[in-house]
Amino acid sequence: MPHFYGMTLQWLGHATVHIRTAKGTSILIDPWMESNPSFPQGWKAPEKIDLVLCTHGHGDHIGDALSVDQRYHPTFVGIYELAGWLSSKGVKKTVGMNLGGAFRFQDVTICLVEAKHSSSIDDNGTTIYAGVAAGYVLQVDGEPTLYHSGDTSLFSDMKLLRELYAPEIAFLPIGDRFTMGPRAAALAAEYVGAKKVIPIHYGTFPQLTGTPKELRDHLRGKEIAVIDLPPGQSLT
Repeated sequence: MPHFYGMTLQWLGHATVHIRTAKGTSILIDPWMESNPSFPQGWKAPEKIDLVLCTHGHGDHIGDALSVDQRYHPTFVGIYELAGWLSSKGVKKTVGMNLGGAFRFQDVTICLVEAKHSSSIDDNGTTIYAGVAAGYVLQVDGEPTLYHSGDTSLFSDMKLLRELYAPEIAFLPIGDRFTMGPRAAALAAEYVGAKKVIPIHYGTFPQLTGTPKELRDHLRGKEIAVIDLPPGQSLT
């Protein structure tokens, strides 16, 4: 049975997640802090961010990518077209990937996996194609495998993630309207074989009506724990 061995997981509101591995690798997923209504006030920013993973190009997922780059100069990972746009904006370290590919960074293997969602970038009023939306599977040395689905609907090929990667912990959107709601997210948790689910992408705006309680209700009787993390609180 895998244990955390010092890994720390933080939900920072909406889809933004900060992960610190036991070996000290600092990973930020979908950086959107400054204008994020659910971002925790007084959050103590880490001394370093080594890696930034962007699931797709919408502003509520990459809104602070450039400011994070200016402060930390991390390596950015994303679908090929999104990585190219970041590079065009002056980001020096980018890794463009495509679905099904993997990239090794220090103690983490990053796997880019399918999501069902749209993806574009609002570049000063011009809409730019940002490739396809994606999710990430993170295989951390000596730690449970993590899955961040990004924005997605439920789709049956999530079952392949269980077969290929067997993620123990899944960050899944439950807000509805723009992503899965709680009922679909409960089925997604079963499809991927997660033992623990950390709900994300809910409550940020009035339209995102899904709640962790609803997710828990739909998982009643299943051996899947719903970890309702308040923004800024850590799971260690």
